Amino acid sequence: MGVTTVAVIAVDAGNSKTDVAVVGADGSVLSAARGGGFQPPLVGVGAAVDALAETVGRALEEAGATGAECVSACLANADLPVEEEELQAAVHARGWGRTTEVRNDTFAILRAGVDEPRGVAVVCGAGINCVGMLPDGRTARFPAIGRLSGDWGGGGGLADEAIWYAARAEDGRGERTELAHALPAHFGLPSMYALIEALHLGRIAPGRRHELAPVLFAVSAEGDRIARSIVHRQADEIVAMSTVALGRLGLLTEEAPVLLGGSVLAARHPQLDDRIASLMSDRAPKATLRVVTAPPVLGAALLGLDHVSAPPEAHVRLRGRYA
Repeated sequence: MGVTTVAVIAVDAGNSKTDVAVVGADGSVLSAARGGGFQPPLVGVGAAVDALAETVGRALEEAGATGAECVSACLANADLPVEEEELQAAVHARGWGRTTEVRNDTFAILRAGVDEPRGVAVVCGAGINCVGMLPDGRTARFPAIGRLSGDWGGGGGLADEAIWYAARAEDGRGERTELAHALPAHFGLPSMYALIEALHLGRIAPGRRHELAPVLFAVSAEGDRIARSIVHRQADEIVAMSTVALGRLGLLTEEAPVLLGGSVLAARHPQLDDRIASLMSDRAPKATLRVVTAPPVLGAALLGLDHVSAPPEAHVRLRGRYA
């Protein structure tokens, strides 16, 4: 007979994919499963959790388990505490665990990158977010729902900014920039006018705008002033978020990790990295910058082991599984 109850069901659910790991009390990974994206704003909370249930069900079946002591779910689109509460109630109602903890998915990046729940993480992928936490449970966070909450950047924001400057450069309202040639060329188009038309009429899917962020970085690396200014602004925003979070937790003048994650930061663009490092050395000189490469589901699982007070060796064993 298989096990009946395990220590943790760990869930990392992003917009494009969901990873689930079933973890024993000793930190061993008993099973893992992958499913589709988690998008309650598009399909509703109930339907999103239904999709989550299929992936969790497969993982539990493979592990020979019926439930867990704790469900630790780090979910995309859980940007506000009120959204976390709603999603936590919906997940807990499925009866997978004796207790359920739902957090924004950025917390998974943070916990995956540190040996204890202490520090700050900035994720710059399609969008941008930042969270911080301390072992006593205190956290620092931002709403992170776009311009409405004061955010700037991420792959989508960088692409939009590059398009704006390139459009004005082509028609004469703005300063000349190589972006006016490089952006349409990426799609095989002759001009910014053609690119604007293709985007406006839907001939290029809106989701493909993110492809222009790497083009921006390439043009910046060639010395283009406008492109470089956009990259520098992204660095400024990342440093602003991380230092504010450090300050809220009382870590601004202490040695503390600042974890960097998401596709934009994982790409290790030298101009972006160098400016972040330079600004951080002035504003938080004791902070340690590090790019997180471990999968976020590890962070969700570690948070679950924290919750059930698992011994240190369980954390070590779990981390070794994803090394």
